[in-house]
This record gives sequence, C-alpha cells and structure tokens, in this order.
Amino acid sequence: METGFDWLRKGPTFHVVLYQPDIPQNTGNIGRTCVAVGAKLWLIRPLGFRLDDRLLRRAGMDYWPHLDWEAVDSWEECRERIGGSRIWRFTKTASRLFWDADFRWGDVLLFGSETRGLPQRILAERPEMNVKLPMRPAVRSLNLASTVNTAVYEALRQNLRGRADH
Repeated sequence: METGFDWLRKGPTFHVVLYQPDIPQNTGNIGRTCVAVGAKLWLIRPLGFRLDDRLLRRAGMDYWPHLDWEAVDSWEECRERIGGSRIWRFTKTASRLFWDADFRWGDVLLFGSETRGLPQRILAERPEMNVKLPMRPAVRSLNLASTVNTAVYEALRQNLRGRADH
C-alpha cells in the first residue's frame, strides 16, 4: 500500500454527489472528507440551507477554500458535467453491499438527501449499481456524513490496495 500522498491525482479521486442535501453540518463534514481524499463535491439543488450558512461553516466550511466543488440545478446537469464516470447509487433499499462494489478512480458516489433519499427514477436507471451499507433492521438510516465518509474511504482503500486480494 502506498504510504505517501502520491495517490492524489491531478483530477478528482472520486465525485461525491449529494442530491438535495438538507442539513448544513452534514454537507460541511462531507466537504472536509472530500478535501482529505481529493474528491470533488457536487451539490444538487435545491439545498435545505444557504451555502453561507453558519452551521455549514462550523462543520467544515473553513476547509472549503481547498475543496473542489460545484452546485448544479439538476441530476441531469450533474451527470452531463461529470461525463462518462460510473455511478454508484447509495440507498438502504439496495440488495448489494457497498464492499462488493468494484470502485475505480473517478467513479461517482451518489447519495440522497437526509430526509428523502434518492428518487426512485434515479435508482431505477441502473439497479445493479445501487449499493448499501449493512445495518440492522432496527436502524432506519445512518447519518449522511458518516455514510459518505465510510463509502469514500472504502473506495480509496480498494484503489490503494488494488483488487488482487479480493
């Protein structure tokens, strides 16, 4: 495994897409994670907060001068701007676990809003690309920032180690 930061590429390691996020603290923390690993953050409007929100700043906005990010008006615009990258849709309704995915540099990791998740029309586009984190039935959902952090670091781990050991 590489120990330095030579894995930070010229382009984004991954594209983290938040579909209509509601909670500024989550978005701030996710922005911090993206800075840490060199991922690009995409925010799809409408947002449940203003980008100058005090809570967003407290949760990670001080890292935002270092963050590669964009806010767009629709999923279609986001997909068009990103290009031909593979899209992994994170949803608790998936049958496939996220560590069974084969993440590659430049992949899109798409997450729904904290209150509504991803729309069914997006999940239906490529159901084989829908993945979830395992959790017991008693848990309705995981925190969005925790989920993104877990997913991003699994994608990073796979790409740093290679797939030979899987």
